[in-house]
Amino acid sequence: MDSDPPLEESYKNFFKKEDFIKELETETETASKKKSFIVDEYELPLIDLNRLNLGGSEPEECKREIADASSQWGFFQVVNHGVSQDVLVRMRCEQVKLFLQPFHKKANDKFLNLSTDSYRWGTPNATSLMQFSWSEAFHIPLSNMFGSGTFSSLSSTIEEYSIIISELAQRIAEILAENLGCKSTFFAENCLPSSCYLRMNRYPPCPIPFEVFGLVPHTDSDFLTILHQDQIGGLQLVKDGKWICIKPNPEALIINIGDLFQAWSNGIYKSAGHRVVTNREVERMSVAYFFCPSYDTVIQSCIEPSIYREFSFREYRQQVQEDVKTTGNKVGLPRFLR
Repeated sequence: MDSDPPLEESYKNFFKKEDFIKELETETETASKKKSFIVDEYELPLIDLNRLNLGGSEPEECKREIADASSQWGFFQVVNHGVSQDVLVRMRCEQVKLFLQPFHKKANDKFLNLSTDSYRWGTPNATSLMQFSWSEAFHIPLSNMFGSGTFSSLSSTIEEYSIIISELAQRIAEILAENLGCKSTFFAENCLPSSCYLRMNRYPPCPIPFEVFGLVPHTDSDFLTILHQDQIGGLQLVKDGKWICIKPNPEALIINIGDLFQAWSNGIYKSAGHRVVTNREVERMSVAYFFCPSYDTVIQSCIEPSIYREFSFREYRQQVQEDVKTTGNKVGLPRFLR
């Protein structure tokens, strides 16, 4: 398709090198590699947020479940989250229309009137196939919405969606802060809509699904991520030291803890490693909302003694970018241990 980024062609040196290596592998080694992509399927803890509005003990029990999932899993899913099915369907339709645009248009710096790096595909800093992501994405800062024009309906839908999702993120963050006995207003003061962003992801069909990831293993560098995904599946995370596959739930949004919340909570809430595996036959799409502070916000544990030193979000992002550029991998929070 002329809408697909030229992933295989642009990274052909990786594929040629890997083909040569593959010829030297034994059948056992090859089977082991494939096995690493095939893991058991689990359902994430499912939390009905409507319970926060009920009487009796329901609200406190619901809050405790959110905190428990954040510390034990680093991931959970929510229903009755406030985002209507109509908005979710429109977001998906607009996303599909966007990714169907010809590749040369998507790669144009002036497309959508966003920053020059808003459209991203592949992994420019990868040094091997295992560091390479078979995907394309639009990174959309909510401080820089594109207005009228060809994609005005996309812009208005994103604006409607992000308002509701921002409120949900604030509510979850406040619950997690209160559970620690910490200042819950921190997030309202520092994580404004203008500092957050959306990332619309597309994972095209991949001819070598056991050789390359849709999205390489990583942790998120924000406080919270709220994910709306389709029903194809492919999201995997680390639980108790092993990779597990997350069963899609058409009614739920997925919420995961990011690095900043792990540092802010002094390691009580876990930023779990996760990845996306590829599919040979069908594409997968998702929309992720990243709940971020301003770059100048200082991240300091609300619990002492802290296992992490103080750092600004700007410093953290710069360190992550430097590590990825020089090594091909994100190091993340271990860089900031005391």
